[in-house]
Amino acid sequence: MAAGRAQVPSSEQAWLEDAQVFIQKTLCPAVKEPNVQLTPLIIDCVKTVWLSQGRNQGSTLPLSYSFVSVQDLKTHQRLPCCSHLSWSSSAYQAWAQEAGPNGNPLPREQLLLLGTLTDLSADLEQECRNGSLYVRDNTGVLSCELIDLDLSWLGHLFLFPCWSYLPPARWNSSGEGHLELWDAPVPVFPLTVSPGPVTPIPVLYPESASRLLRLRNKLRGVQRNLAGNLVRLSALVKSKQKAYFILSLGRSHPAVTHVSVIVQVPAQLVWHRVLRPGTAYVLTELRVSKIRGQRQHVWMTSQSSRLLLLKPECVQELELELEGPLLEADPKPLPTPSNSEDKKDPEGLARYSRLLSYSGAVTGVLNEPAGLYELDGQLGLCLAYQQFRGLRRVMRPGACLQLQDVHLLQSVGGGTRRPVLAPCLRGAVLLQSFSRQKPGTHSSRQAYGASLYEQLVWERQLGLPLYLWATKALEELAGKLCPHVLRHHQFLQHSSPGSPSLGLQLLAPTLDLLAPPGSPVRNAHNEILEEPHHCPLQKYTRLQTPSSFPTLAALKEEGQREAWASFDPEALLPLPEASHLPSCQLNRRLAWSWLCLLPSAFHPAQVLLGVLVASSHKGCLQLRDQSGSLPCLLLAKHSQPLSDPRLIGASPEVPKPVLSFCVLGSWLGGTQRKEGTGWGLPEPQGNDDKDQKVHLIFFGSSVRWFEFLHPGQVYRLVAPGPPTPMLFEKDGSSCISRRPLELAGCASCLTVQDNWTLELESSQDIQDVLDANKALPESSLTDLLSDNFTDSLVSFSAEILSRTLCEPLVASLWMKLGNTGTMRRCVKLTVALETAECEFPPHLDVYIEDPHLPPSLGLLPGARVHFSQLEKRVSRSHNVYCCFRSSTYVQVLSFPPETTISIPLPPIYLAELRQGGQSPFQATTSCHIVSVFSLQLFWVCAYCTSICRQGKCTRLGPTCPTQTAVSQAIIRLLVEDGTAEAVVTCRNHHVAAALGLCPREWASLLEFVRVPGRVVLQFAGPGAQLESSARVDEPMTMFLWTLCTSPSVLRPIVLSFELERKPSKIVPLEPPRLQRFQCGELPFLTHVNPRLRLSCLSIRESEYSSSLGILASSC
Repeated sequence: MAAGRAQVPSSEQAWLEDAQVFIQKTLCPAVKEPNVQLTPLIIDCVKTVWLSQGRNQGSTLPLSYSFVSVQDLKTHQRLPCCSHLSWSSSAYQAWAQEAGPNGNPLPREQLLLLGTLTDLSADLEQECRNGSLYVRDNTGVLSCELIDLDLSWLGHLFLFPCWSYLPPARWNSSGEGHLELWDAPVPVFPLTVSPGPVTPIPVLYPESASRLLRLRNKLRGVQRNLAGNLVRLSALVKSKQKAYFILSLGRSHPAVTHVSVIVQVPAQLVWHRVLRPGTAYVLTELRVSKIRGQRQHVWMTSQSSRLLLLKPECVQELELELEGPLLEADPKPLPTPSNSEDKKDPEGLARYSRLLSYSGAVTGVLNEPAGLYELDGQLGLCLAYQQFRGLRRVMRPGACLQLQDVHLLQSVGGGTRRPVLAPCLRGAVLLQSFSRQKPGTHSSRQAYGASLYEQLVWERQLGLPLYLWATKALEELAGKLCPHVLRHHQFLQHSSPGSPSLGLQLLAPTLDLLAPPGSPVRNAHNEILEEPHHCPLQKYTRLQTPSSFPTLAALKEEGQREAWASFDPEALLPLPEASHLPSCQLNRRLAWSWLCLLPSAFHPAQVLLGVLVASSHKGCLQLRDQSGSLPCLLLAKHSQPLSDPRLIGASPEVPKPVLSFCVLGSWLGGTQRKEGTGWGLPEPQGNDDKDQKVHLIFFGSSVRWFEFLHPGQVYRLVAPGPPTPMLFEKDGSSCISRRPLELAGCASCLTVQDNWTLELESSQDIQDVLDANKALPESSLTDLLSDNFTDSLVSFSAEILSRTLCEPLVASLWMKLGNTGTMRRCVKLTVALETAECEFPPHLDVYIEDPHLPPSLGLLPGARVHFSQLEKRVSRSHNVYCCFRSSTYVQVLSFPPETTISIPLPPIYLAELRQGGQSPFQATTSCHIVSVFSLQLFWVCAYCTSICRQGKCTRLGPTCPTQTAVSQAIIRLLVEDGTAEAVVTCRNHHVAAALGLCPREWASLLEFVRVPGRVVLQFAGPGAQLESSARVDEPMTMFLWTLCTSPSVLRPIVLSFELERKPSKIVPLEPPRLQRFQCGELPFLTHVNPRLRLSCLSIRESEYSSSLGILASSC
């Protein structure tokens, strides 16, 4: 026990020795001898605060606490902390719990802080004061914030019992931390209480002081004392390198008459931290002055002015004889804050904000550099329209504020939905209490850009709605481009003539339109003093969001959501047609459905922004940002492809060489060397008159140039580094076998290196350019639709009519080889050839198979495309079609039109279809059904297309995963229109129209067919006997025979059709044949044209049949 009691004094002694060393080094003046009286005073001060907890601590000294200097805090304390000497652990826990359930309270450190409270940042002149507070010791100076300041504390040494330290953010390496002083500091030396005045101070109250300002040449140069209640306090303003603020005194609050006082003496700027609205003050030794550019005179403090609390017993009102000419009328009464709703102008376009006072707590930091915060979870706060940013460092969730004369703006628009409070220069933001929470970890885009945001307000003069939109847009842009493309501080840097800000450049088109440059500059004196009040926040117009900058990932997600929301299978496949298709055909028809989202579909307008990257991994252009990438197809003006590689915004990655392509070109002139910013003269070639063709091979990283190379363009191939002899010659190139080069007519083969670049050139800039045909190669219609295979590679321009997924052309062979586990894909493009040789352009099928899938971007119905080097083939049915091959080149000439116009089919006579290329592929005609050749009705399995009897699949083998059956129907009709005959094939729902059945009757008929599964009727000819797959005497067979020979079917119709014989069929039409006819007893011989074969697109009742009443039935 004795040893334990002896241990305590030894630890106290060690603590006291450390304290004495610290005090002498840190707090004693360096130019004097160590002050032996200072140490015991500080120790006594520490003991007093320590023992104020009111319980036995076991020691009279805080042995667990250590002294800390300003330099130690700035150098070693990297994390936010707080210290409460007078608090117990339970008191701190209760304090920390008030930070909120989601708050992160400041951690507690056991540190003792002492220093001198001052408004000087260093031993500088008085003119350098700006109203800030500092704690100073011998090691340095640290800025601080104090809520209730007493002017008598300045210049004295204090112990700070409760404080918190906030170090600079990690991203701000050049910044400094600051202190937040929670409680009143404890003076080390007793403060001298200044005695009251011996005689009462003669003062002027606001009414007399206001009238005195309007007397001409009265009491000029005489200083007076003013007394009154503080009714208004402006913000600190910095104008022309001079800081000041303006206060207004009145008799009562709210005041009927008020008088304004300008405080601009540097030593008096700290008064701004002391003044509280509603408190009565006395300001001594004021003088009358006139502001440059202003009409009225104002009161202004002098170097000897003092700020005192008003005590009625210490003042005496000064009686003046106010006679003489007045300079101006009495000032208008001070307006009181309005509680009414926002006022609107008579036109209803502009709104007027409400001026009010508000007290609340900060609940969120929206954008600290832009001065945007959240109050009480429901209001926005914008501090951007005040100049000084000192208060913003304490704006953390939990801080309580008192806002005086703040503007309330509602329905500002621009993407902001909550009401916003914004103080102008007339208003004041007063701190009521500090936040208990640690500063949040802000992203870099929320840490930079303060000077740029100030530029938007003070130079571009943006109103609040447009400013809020601009800050949101800059955040979106920074999130898209930073930090991989630009650092945040580069993107959000202050814009100057020599160093423009990229962020401001991107917003300039919108800002120049909505807020043109040249707006009048804000006048701080007018904004604070003038009545009626006028400032940028007083009048505003609700902003319709001009545009937004979504991330590419968000745009992709929005596009997919819009696509699925608007996906309607019935619109892609009409219900009558879709009900007869098995699942395999349905999936193929829907697999290549697409949706075009135009810019007008997005509200607000979406601005695409990213880095254009030529991917050597995928061989296509991509638009990238931080969120992801999207493949893109760009068309310049006049339907020209993008060919300028300077648009590449970043160097692409260099993966393993997996893609390659070849280019056949001609050298234009000799090798040139770089001379300054231009190119020197070309070196002479061996044979200038000969067209020197070259075979260029691109692979690896050089594949990125694929999207920029197009036939007919002139490019410059640039190799970096020192010039090497024969660099582009055949001897120095990577050559292949001579035989392929000779066959291609090339003099050399060259492999394009990864570090070589391409530049787009103009043919006018290059001398002796070969007279090459710059037009796209086109094959004639005769060459296309012929059996001449001298050159099987064709080129043509066409409009894409449809794009479908189909079976591979060699599917049967592929399946025979046993590759059943691998499914090959094939895409069929039906195109309409662009040719001037015929009125109706023929249609052609273009197939794309592996390994040329997926197809290039932009191959959508309605797009105009140029195909080059397609392989022409002829099917077994003698139809010409084309296939992709390795040398095929595709160039999109134009995108699908924004709006599609439905063009009606041309009406023709059937005889016109025998005119070959001059006839349309699809048309409409008025004709008469002569007879029915055949009728087939059957039900098939939706999975395997086998016949279904009584709704069950008849396929032998594995059971189909689904037992769904679909109905199908085929009818072949003979029609004539007086000029020719044609055999028309109708399928599925068109059969019902051909038979003249309504939907209810058609559905009933198909239900009768479901039992046998299949019914086939063959009519040998008009009036001939019936051949049926079912018994002839069955009721259904008799019904169908009767129906097909009745006037309900054999009637006039309007037929829309397409030719079964494709325009691409190369077999010539059958010539007329000699046929015998019997008319009574006399035979006749005549030449008869072969019957045309048509496919039905639709059947409508003709007006003639309707007028005769020849209608099948009515449901």
